[in-house]
Amino acid sequence: MIFLINKKSKPTGLVHDKGRIYKSLQVLCLVIIIGAMFTLPAFAAGDIFSKANEIIVDVYNKIAGISTVLAGLMSAVAVIGAKISNNQHKVDQAWDWLKRIRVAWAIINGIGAFIAYIRPLFDGLNSIE
Repeated sequence: MIFLINKKSKPTGLVHDKGRIYKSLQVLCLVIIIGAMFTLPAFAAGDIFSKANEIIVDVYNKIAGISTVLAGLMSAVAVIGAKISNNQHKVDQAWDWLKRIRVAWAIINGIGAFIAYIRPLFDGLNSIE
């Protein structure tokens, strides 16, 4: 199919489509080249399970540290609230909150003790020798 192009009219049909295809191929090549230039190589940091264990221990240490600070702060607030209160009901509530804070702190640190001391005892039990 041959299209005639008049000097006064714009290109139509196949000629105009070739220009658009050529432009889109140029843009696609440019994107691929730029993507290849800015791609960073990624190297494995070792075994996935050892890396996961390091991440879990790191996150738990941060959680335990924050929970210890918050437990101390909230315990101080509960004791001060119990000491300066003039209503027996409020004093009882403050002591109840102090018990809850201690239990929550013990549970959070108990999870850490389990991960650190008891879990290694179970290593190797998931395989048949």
